Amino acid sequence: MIRVMERVLPARLGTGFRWLLASSWLTNLGDGLAAAAGPLLIATLTRDPLMISLSALVGWAPQLLFSLYAGVLSDRHDRRRIVMFANLARAVVLAALVVLVATGTVTVVTALIMLTLRAVAEVFADNATATLTPTMVDRDDLVIANARLGTGFITLNQLAGPPIGAALFAVGYTWPFASQLLLVLAGVLLVSRISLPPHGRQAGDPKPDTIRELVAGFRWTIKHAAVRTLALTILIFNFTFGAAWSVLVLYAQDQLGLGAIGFGLMSTISGIGGLVGTALYGAITRRVSLGALMRIGLIIETLTHLGLALTHSPWVAGGIFLVFGAHAFIWGTTSVTVRQRAVPHELQGRVGAVNTICVFGGLVVGSLIGGILATRFGVSAPFWFAFAGSAVFVVLLWRQLLHIAHD
Repeated sequence: MIRVMERVLPARLGTGFRWLLASSWLTNLGDGLAAAAGPLLIATLTRDPLMISLSALVGWAPQLLFSLYAGVLSDRHDRRRIVMFANLARAVVLAALVVLVATGTVTVVTALIMLTLRAVAEVFADNATATLTPTMVDRDDLVIANARLGTGFITLNQLAGPPIGAALFAVGYTWPFASQLLLVLAGVLLVSRISLPPHGRQAGDPKPDTIRELVAGFRWTIKHAAVRTLALTILIFNFTFGAAWSVLVLYAQDQLGLGAIGFGLMSTISGIGGLVGTALYGAITRRVSLGALMRIGLIIETLTHLGLALTHSPWVAGGIFLVFGAHAFIWGTTSVTVRQRAVPHELQGRVGAVNTICVFGGLVVGSLIGGILATRFGVSAPFWFAFAGSAVFVVLLWRQLLHIAHD
């Protein structure tokens, strides 16, 4: 048992990282519960499609609006305390939501406000949490540390959390939110056990200037060739990804002939692929450089769009989703590791926030493109667009990608 534990979570990562990992896994489970329970709550309060769509909007809008400021705070103040205070704020919001639901006084407006406030608190917690790993783990161990964090995200946030949240909601509307409240509080307790080196503003430091600090984060990202390339890659590939995935439910129905259950199974298959990626990641990174992994991953993503554009078979599409799920985990973990290795500790929050803006900015713009293309040319058009755009970008970045991890 000890040997298995050492293999999965080596002692050299440190006790502090184990506390962080446990906290991350618990809060990810809570987020997975909410991913299903939030939209279900709104759907029980209204059948207005616009109001229901807002439940999805409040999930990603705070990332665009608050990530940059969250990054400034992470680099300015004690990151462990930010994680704790942000999650405590999230717990207060969840407690209020539980009371409203339990007493039958919740309305669609108050529910949306509570879900928005919860998402805002999550932005600050997530940004600060992402900066903790490189301060606690040796540079050479960032690959395995990020892989273990990613495993929790896939298994608990994406696979286990949503069905458990839906089942709890069926038992009683308050149960998933009360469960997330307990998980968030447990996460705060675990993070409080972490000890970090001194960080943040010291006595006598110049008065903080938010604009100047934001500009410094953008300037560093632009000047550093590897991180700049990584940010642009994420931005452009999320244009294409967002275009294709924005119409995925229509694609599953119209081109693959699947119903709601079949569509859900495709998402599950992708999550299973992510688990395969977690199992293989350590062995792969021991044999393949991170730069080569990024090349391979972007080729896989490009061919994913082509395969989905061509096929009408749910079985073929399922195989593609399985491979794509493994790729998504491997490429995502690799990109985080590359960035954490390159960015100085004092800039981790701001540069990470720039990356978040690229992620969500690409998805939002891509979704608009995908919707327009699908409306005018059919549900396969966004996948053809995604294939062509990805192929062009791979060619343009081919030489830089090989060296991005070693800049």
